[in-house]
Amino acid sequence: MCLAVPVQVARIQGSTGWVRTAAGEVRVDLTLVPQVRVGDWVLVHAGFALQVLDEEEARRSLEEWRRAVEHL
Repeated sequence: MCLAVPVQVARIQGSTGWVRTAAGEVRVDLTLVPQVRVGDWVLVHAGFALQVLDEEEARRSLEEWRRAVEHL
């Protein structure tokens, strides 16, 4: 099973970005989403941003993650 997590882009340098997570900023590869900008939300899996999300979609997904973790 593959899981991807929505995160917000904090900084960009070339095709590398840093995203905000609960653990702090994490580096990700932005090659697959060249249109991304600081402040955008992206779906990340295995260190790669796969898709740009709108903020509402990202927040809904994060809420689902929170609910799932509470039931573990």
